[in-house]
Amino acid sequence: MLKLGGKVQHIHVVDLDRQVRLHQVVTGRTLPMVLRQRRAFLFDGGDVPDGFAHYLVPECFAEVFVAAGADVQYTVLPSDYEYLAEGDIIRLMPARDSVRVLYRANAPMNAIMVTEQCNHYCLMCSQPPKKADDSWLLDEIETLIPLIPRDAREIIFSGGEPTLAGERFLRLLELSKSYLPHTAIHVLSNGRSFSDMAFAQRYAAIRHPDLMVGIPLYSDDPTRHDYIVQAEGAFNETMLGILNLKRLGQRVEIRVVIHKQSIDRLPHLCEFIARNLLFVDHVALMGLEMTGFTRANLPELWIDPCDYRDVLSEAVNILVKYRMSVSVYNHQLCLVNADVEPYYRKSISDWKNEYAPECSGCKRRMDCGGFFSSGLQHGYSQQLKPF
Repeated sequence: MLKLGGKVQHIHVVDLDRQVRLHQVVTGRTLPMVLRQRRAFLFDGGDVPDGFAHYLVPECFAEVFVAAGADVQYTVLPSDYEYLAEGDIIRLMPARDSVRVLYRANAPMNAIMVTEQCNHYCLMCSQPPKKADDSWLLDEIETLIPLIPRDAREIIFSGGEPTLAGERFLRLLELSKSYLPHTAIHVLSNGRSFSDMAFAQRYAAIRHPDLMVGIPLYSDDPTRHDYIVQAEGAFNETMLGILNLKRLGQRVEIRVVIHKQSIDRLPHLCEFIARNLLFVDHVALMGLEMTGFTRANLPELWIDPCDYRDVLSEAVNILVKYRMSVSVYNHQLCLVNADVEPYYRKSISDWKNEYAPECSGCKRRMDCGGFFSSGLQHGYSQQLKPF
């Protein structure tokens, strides 16, 4: 598991306000001087090149760097950040001597949190909502987007509920289209804001070339869905949001998290989706992430994937029968049936991805998505059978 942020030994700055800074990481020495002013050079032990806004110094090179005597702003990085590479983007907080990696160029996808506020209170929420004003995140993202390399493959806007930011959220999509026209954008939303046709039309009017919104639907029974998300009337607004988006020609993914509260009607839900929402672009059947509210509600949510493997097969086969695009995320390969494997995806972000001790001798480990690190800490199936 990668460490994305925390305290560092020292951030040396020469100004007095010690303001927060965002910098793109550079490893090459040939960058024109005019382009160095917003970038941080990753020191490699050689000469200290002039003109960079900041210098990132691995602790193994700290003595060499300080001995060079350059009067520059720099941060000494512990070995946790040895993965930093060209094109990564970091946030420096000198007042707290802390660093946060906001974007990694070598990652297949990067998630950007738009807000921690939400109008759901899901039983298994991995990012429990907060009511505090966090509009500073929007300010930061507006600074971040122009720094992201133009060849970025995919960016996820998540929350909380991103659409609660209203016009400022839509502004982020417009900025992404302008600065990153070849980057896929995936929005994780509960879909309720799109029940307002005016908002859905404003979203569609952006005309982003590669934009999809992933919307959770946890049951074909409105009462059950509303209970899982802890919001009365959510099912109806979510359904209307999906219909409005598809009416406007927008791409929609349905996401189903599998747990004790959703498993009983999973085949019914897939039949409901196939009969009523056949026109959605993708359906993702997802394993449970053992963090956030899930830990507090574990007795009400946890079910061993081995115990529902046949139900998962039935659900997948229903969607396949209707020729829908389907994927299975966040599961272990040895705990799904063979008929699910064609739809199985390695989906857990590498910075929070680990494998159990039982996986060490598995011949198919490279094909398996493994676990969320939180899953290893708080319990996992005892039915693992390494190939």
